[in-house]
Amino acid sequence: MSEETKLQAELQSDVRKNPVRIAFITRRTSPHVRTEADTRVMTYPAALARFIIAVELAVLILVWWSLVANAPLEGIADPMHTPNPAKAPWYFLGLQELLHYFPPVVAGVLIPGLVVAALIVIPYFNINIEGRSIWAKASHRRWVIASLPVFAGAIFLLFALPQLSHGAVPVVDRVLDLTIPVVPTLIVGGGLLLSSRFSAESPRPFQRWLAERPLSFWIMTWFMVELIVLTAVGTFFRGPGWYWVLPWRS
Repeated sequence: MSEETKLQAELQSDVRKNPVRIAFITRRTSPHVRTEADTRVMTYPAALARFIIAVELAVLILVWWSLVANAPLEGIADPMHTPNPAKAPWYFLGLQELLHYFPPVVAGVLIPGLVVAALIVIPYFNINIEGRSIWAKASHRRWVIASLPVFAGAIFLLFALPQLSHGAVPVVDRVLDLTIPVVPTLIVGGGLLLSSRFSAESPRPFQRWLAERPLSFWIMTWFMVELIVLTAVGTFFRGPGWYWVLPWRS
């Protein structure tokens, strides 16, 4: 043992702050280690048990729903008569709505392929592992981040305008076709720009929460809002010829 090493007896029971120590255990003292409450849980059995319970509840709810309600099936398919509009199942209607705005190669191959590739590749990158705000230590790059919604809107118009220019489409339908898909980008982009005006030390909880959101939060929010909007439009607002209709009109 070197001369610089000093041993000092003190009351200490936190293994994380003092991992190397000598403990004096008497007959009336139990070797119990006291630590602060941790929000993390072990994968097994705590997290796995919760996952199994959630899956069982979901299966029970789906089985019960299938017993009490009939599926909204249409008549037997007639190869001589194609329904107008021929809609895909609701979970594919967002993709079918994209086919209205983009060429088939872009909407059916390129965009889904990029999404699947991103879901496979992104977990292998060490991206914002600490979940810090995108404005933290990025003051010199704010103009680049702020221009992302504008860039996304320009890309949409670049690919969508040639597709929407074909055929005789009413003016109202053409305006809605150009407006609706851009609205989620404007909403999420507006929230992104608004978050740059707030600080993590703001006295208001909502402002603090908004300022602490990482870039991954904004990307996923934009993706989910865009998917929900396109699915809702394809489900409720598309009629014969894929024109705009009100959902309460036959």
